[in-house]
Amino acid sequence: MDARRLSHEMLTELRKRAVTSVQEGQSPEVVAKALQVSRQALYGWLARYRDGGWGNLDAKKRGGRHPKLDAQAMKWIYDTVTMKNLLQMEFPFALWTALMIGKAIFDRFGVRLSKASVCRLLAQLGLSPQRPVWRAYQQQPEIVKRWLDEEYPRIREFARQMKAAIFFGDEAGVRSDLHARTTWAPKGKTPVVSSTGSRFGLNIISAVASQGEFRFMTVKGKVGAPQFIEFIKRLLHGMSRMVFLIVDNHPASRAKRVKAFADTVKDRFRLFYLPSYSPELNPDERVWNDLKNNAVGKQCITGVDQLTKAVVGALRSIQKSPARVRSYFNNETTPYAACV
Repeated sequence: MDARRLSHEMLTELRKRAVTSVQEGQSPEVVAKALQVSRQALYGWLARYRDGGWGNLDAKKRGGRHPKLDAQAMKWIYDTVTMKNLLQMEFPFALWTALMIGKAIFDRFGVRLSKASVCRLLAQLGLSPQRPVWRAYQQQPEIVKRWLDEEYPRIREFARQMKAAIFFGDEAGVRSDLHARTTWAPKGKTPVVSSTGSRFGLNIISAVASQGEFRFMTVKGKVGAPQFIEFIKRLLHGMSRMVFLIVDNHPASRAKRVKAFADTVKDRFRLFYLPSYSPELNPDERVWNDLKNNAVGKQCITGVDQLTKAVVGALRSIQKSPARVRSYFNNETTPYAACV
């Protein structure tokens, strides 16, 4: 687009539309392409807005002082925050904070901004503070891609041929000192909630199916091969269909005893493994998030019996709600497993 062919009013409106789109969270690259303007022009408009607000986008205005952070600087800030790891910037931490971004801007451009100014700048670029999803650095993307594109589709097709039910299984532990959510209190006064100082826990094995089925078993002590075999027996109990169970690489599920047992029931059961260091691919992980954040984590646990009762009660509530179980397959990284 040749902006010189636009009237002042049209160009002003175009600039405001572009800046608004970025502030709403759209990528500057996408906005520039959609509006048929150069990326340099768009980042220039963002710089103008930051320096003087909406009035500074008026196409009738000419000249004026150059903004402290120009188009090139705005592009560098956006690309750095969205595409670079802090370790690449020689910071010893893994998360971007406003203070760290401010230091990076000062080191690069010699412009010192307050924390509030940095926050405003990031908001103007369509960025917001968010809780990140942690991924193990050992994860191998090519193996994950092969699982999604080849291995799981093969398992799914095999399940259709065998008329098998596909379950995703996992194990987890719940501790007495688990706390989730927040509580209201006067500003500046940290609230105190009384609970036991003793530390104890409960381990659980569970499995979910995209049709809404959910099975679980509590374990006192650690989860080993005997406990995992017992869970498989319970999973098969009452099942008229063959069962495919997909689990992570926990030592219990990899044990020779487990594989030997699986061979003895191979006419009814098959065991498969997710890629290493890829818990986000397992819908059953959502059970633990639900359990800890929406049930047990909000209670004041004072004893082992109470913890067991709270956990079993919450899991039975999940078990009675197929729609809730199916929702675990609607997470950003799990829809691939929703269709069987």
